Amino acid sequence: MPHNEVGTIQRGRAKRLRGTITRAETLLWRHLKAHRLSALGFRRQSPMGNYIADFVAHHRKLIVEVDGESHDFEERIQHDARRDEWFASRGYRVLRFTNDDVMKNLEGVVLAIDQAAALAAPPSLTLPRIRLRPKAGFVGQERGGNMSGTGAHRCP
Repeated sequence: MPHNEVGTIQRGRAKRLRGTITRAETLLWRHLKAHRLSALGFRRQSPMGNYIADFVAHHRKLIVEVDGESHDFEERIQHDARRDEWFASRGYRVLRFTNDDVMKNLEGVVLAIDQAAALAAPPSLTLPRIRLRPKAGFVGQERGGNMSGTGAHRCP
């Protein structure tokens, strides 16, 4: 997927959000930073398109959102649904937890993230093998010894 350019305003917003992290986000970040969870590289308050993901592991296409009370209102729920749909259209899976979930059940939240990351297979970077030489026994162009004087040649 091509990299989407992130504007200066969006970068500034993300930087401000990193400076005003909530208590729940701080607790969760202690488990996600520095490849502590299953050696996954998470970024915090990462701008993506017109949105900013709380935590994202690009390698596994996994986004973790920690929602406060403001996400309980209908307008905000609809906004979150559009946002999740945009992330999904780019191949990302979004996990949502409330601040209360993180504060009261941090180990359960971390376990759920770990399990979701395990299910999200990393993209395959290996290319299909292309056979440069014909299989042994191939009769064709000159590439080997003469076969019983017929003029046909066998590849090594």
